[in-house]
Amino acid sequence: MKLPIYTALFLAAISAHADWTEFRGPNADGTISADLPVEWSEEKNVTWKKEIEGLGWSTPVIKDGKIWITTAAVNGTTMSLLCFDYVNGDRLFDKLLVTCDNPEPLGNKMNTYATCTPVIRDDRIYVSFGSYGTFCIDTNTCETIWQRRDIQCSHWRGPGSSPILWKNTMILTFDGADQQFLIALDCDTGSTVWRTDRATEYDDDKDGIPANSGDMRKGYSTPFVVSTEGKNIMVSNSAKACWAYDPDTGKELWHVTYKTHSPSSRTVYSPEENLLYINTGLGKAEVWAIRLDPEAKGDISESHVVWKALKRTPKRSSPVLANGLLFFANDSLGSCVDPKTGEILWNARMGGDYSASLLAANSHVYFFDEDGLCTVVKADKNLEVVSENHLDAGFMASPSVYKNSLILRTKSHLYRIDK
Repeated sequence: MKLPIYTALFLAAISAHADWTEFRGPNADGTISADLPVEWSEEKNVTWKKEIEGLGWSTPVIKDGKIWITTAAVNGTTMSLLCFDYVNGDRLFDKLLVTCDNPEPLGNKMNTYATCTPVIRDDRIYVSFGSYGTFCIDTNTCETIWQRRDIQCSHWRGPGSSPILWKNTMILTFDGADQQFLIALDCDTGSTVWRTDRATEYDDDKDGIPANSGDMRKGYSTPFVVSTEGKNIMVSNSAKACWAYDPDTGKELWHVTYKTHSPSSRTVYSPEENLLYINTGLGKAEVWAIRLDPEAKGDISESHVVWKALKRTPKRSSPVLANGLLFFANDSLGSCVDPKTGEILWNARMGGDYSASLLAANSHVYFFDEDGLCTVVKADKNLEVVSENHLDAGFMASPSVYKNSLILRTKSHLYRIDK
């Protein structure tokens, strides 16, 4: 059994103050080795607070003392990349990347036009606004190195999947109402390396859903790459099915099927249990534990799904593994689960609804809700609440960490929180 490919990056990142270079951080699963604050408020432990114009649920990404976020006009007519100084919060760059006279309506308030989290490598940041444009930007000058405006789908409720970097490619997920595919771009030039269309059979009419319902084909998840026995496997949730692909070629490896749609959680992996944990999305959301098998092929729904959690499972936020336990949040509840069996060890009312993904550090788990409350608990099979912390606006974006600071984005502001 081998650890995820991200583990090597994670260990290297710790020695370099753990740059938070992608959605869910250096290990791609919301875990970090850092001595983080456990208490704060608007009046306590806030090093700085900066207002953010527009709306965006993208996670801050951080490298070399620079914090990057995307934001957009509420109506989607403009989309921008912002950069802040970690030390004092000064704005270093404010770059308008997209103007759009007629953006596709979102249809609800759960998404924005700037929800996809950028990803950084070396002195380049890769930014995607879905069909509205994908960009490679120089992090020293904020100049555009290349851009693609021709990758299209009908996002229906807006884009939400974040890009990942694999070797010298940037991999993007386009799960739209009209077409669903993954595409890999050359990091240096932006040219297409491969494209794979989803092979999902939607059976809209069979499930009693109108064939023109875009929600039933939508997905918002970010791929997760794991390496086992010398084989690289990229796991990517979508409506009605979760697919595994070869990240080098885009070739399909295996899949599992379900009836739900619009998944947004990112997959996590337990090397101790050799299990992948996926979320099936909206419409009776479930968490499934899938045995990782380098030889698996085709539909493995019956052969490799070890357990299913059917109650109190997350609708949007990604779970986290800490101290050999699995934690997730749904609506107003936080849960601790045995990752081997799916047995619920405890449930507790934490706060409001949850969209932000969970964070684990220094034997603590952080739950950020949409009303501005963060509940910190011990990563333990017995519930122990350490603190409850309030900020003025709620959390839709997932948390980030740099050195021993929390970098938090609320609906209106960016914060640096320290002990």
